[in-house]
Amino acid sequence: MSEKEITTLKLRRPDDWHLHLRDGAMLKAVLPETARHFARAIIMPNLVPPVVTASQANDYRDRIMAALPAEMDFTPLMTLYLTEDTDPADVAMAHEKGIATAVKLYPAGATTNSASGVTDFDKVRPVLETMADIGMPLCVHGEVTDPDIDIFDREAVFIDKVLKPLRKKVPDLKIVMEHVTTQQAVDYVRDTHKNLAATITTHHLIINRNHILAGGIKPHYYCLPVAKRETHRVALVQAAISGDKRFFLGTDSAPHTDPAKLQPCGCAGCFTATNTLSCLAEVFEAAGKLKKLEAFTSLNGPLYYGLPPNEATVTLQKGDPVVYPDHIATDDGPVTVFDPGFDLHWRVIP
Repeated sequence: MSEKEITTLKLRRPDDWHLHLRDGAMLKAVLPETARHFARAIIMPNLVPPVVTASQANDYRDRIMAALPAEMDFTPLMTLYLTEDTDPADVAMAHEKGIATAVKLYPAGATTNSASGVTDFDKVRPVLETMADIGMPLCVHGEVTDPDIDIFDREAVFIDKVLKPLRKKVPDLKIVMEHVTTQQAVDYVRDTHKNLAATITTHHLIINRNHILAGGIKPHYYCLPVAKRETHRVALVQAAISGDKRFFLGTDSAPHTDPAKLQPCGCAGCFTATNTLSCLAEVFEAAGKLKKLEAFTSLNGPLYYGLPPNEATVTLQKGDPVVYPDHIATDDGPVTVFDPGFDLHWRVIP
């Protein structure tokens, strides 16, 4: 059957390898939006205060499971927020006991709630060496935070100034470059054949910087790393549809209430959990690569993390446009659902 003739597509149940669930009322409201379709997710630790220790990760996981509707099946894969005071022994214990799947590196000030991140990488080298020894992945927010560096160049500069030297010092460390946004990042991953992979978000496959800035500022398209030129978006699509096992889905779905987004200094993040699979099917169909969607959403991520793919499946069906809610109601306020700017014809069916 040709790509154009496909109207039903069965996939192994997908995983999300980069997800923000927040806490409290927000957690309760947005968790079902992911758990409806995704079996597992790497949970970001940038709460206030951040999830730094194994004990804190265990407590956060308990809160997530308490918020999960009884009829839903979902496994949160916890991460530890790397600080310059992180204890290597605590990290090793969290990994050994299955409390934490990975450690998250935020350069201090790079994104939401990242003030406790790393400024001196030599101070965290003992943690990174321990992680390399035990095979625990490091998830990296790959941007420098130097205010003299243009925001559109910060990912490329991070690769040259931080990531390359880091990988030379700790070559056996398994690294995931999260939410890559540039041709340079795609090329760097492709040119590296060991211990490096990358996640790509739903929204970075769809929007470029014109979506944020042209015709007026669109706060709901503002995210970090910020969307780049169209040439970079095309490079991300080519990586996602390639079937290359080093690229997989990490939505970086990041809920903020509308009042937090729509202010003079609005929060960064796109909330894509609700309609991600429909969006991705459109992107892959437009590229003539629907048959590669399962690798990107369901196979490549588990392979890199050393986990089995999910046995359960989901089915996507093409038909009339799907109507998704424009926002999710929470007790903290409404959260706007990402608008791809085109009709979505693929829906998940029972």
